[in-house]
Amino acid sequence: MSTPSQPTILSKFDLNGRVAIVTGGPGLLGKQFCRTLAEAGAAVVVADLNAAACETLAAALCQDGYQAAAAPTDVTQPESTQAMVETALSKFGRLDILVNSAALDPKFDPEALAEMAKRGAVSGAFEDYPLEAWKSALDVNLTGMFLCCQAAVRPMLAQDKKGSIINICSTYGLVAPDQRLYLRDGQQTAFKPIYYSVTKAGVLGLTRYLATYYAGTDLRVNCLTPGGVFNNHDEVFLKAYSARTVMGRMARQDEMNGALLFLASDASSYMTGNNVVVDGGWTAW
Repeated sequence: MSTPSQPTILSKFDLNGRVAIVTGGPGLLGKQFCRTLAEAGAAVVVADLNAAACETLAAALCQDGYQAAAAPTDVTQPESTQAMVETALSKFGRLDILVNSAALDPKFDPEALAEMAKRGAVSGAFEDYPLEAWKSALDVNLTGMFLCCQAAVRPMLAQDKKGSIINICSTYGLVAPDQRLYLRDGQQTAFKPIYYSVTKAGVLGLTRYLATYYAGTDLRVNCLTPGGVFNNHDEVFLKAYSARTVMGRMARQDEMNGALLFLASDASSYMTGNNVVVDGGWTAW
């Protein structure tokens, strides 16, 4: 009598027949995640506040032969996150994967840093950080993730209590930012603002809470924590950041994709409540 064949290791990464939502889909990493999931076989719902960017990315994926749909979404509004999930269900009939990649993250391009230095302004300084900016960041980075998870778990629970939620964290949720990275000619031209570390640390707490809340099911909740990803940073920042990293460089934009696919697929079927850190060794020192 023949025995059933065991799935191959590569087959565990196959997402054919599964449906994923990626919030912040058109973003720097979000667009990488959308394409990775689509290439692995998933139908992908591209979600973001920028409706035009959602439509453009979804259309590009469809043009390349993948299944995709756009879902313009304000993650701070429960009606909008519910509509996002309804888009997945109406277009593709189910929901298996949620990637929470939407977040406010200040960027420090060379022109902005030079202008701030000229004006003597220091961006992100704690002493003068506006309350409204703090509240807005918490709304997007934490409340938004809470609302997206809340909307997504209902269909997942109805589907044999199975699914994968991946919350995008940051090394600055694990360790404090090195504010020396923003020194220029001995002057502090900017600070990574307080909200970023606080909200990303909160992402870890939310992830562990949900993972244990759904104990005894196959609804898995994990974090993916990227290190710094190169995005046209100036030479001073690039050199300083690279010197602080074991691998001596910043990440390429596609270097989170393998970990993302691992967490989304059955290759990580015995993982929940975990945090996969892909930081080039930043937190190993």
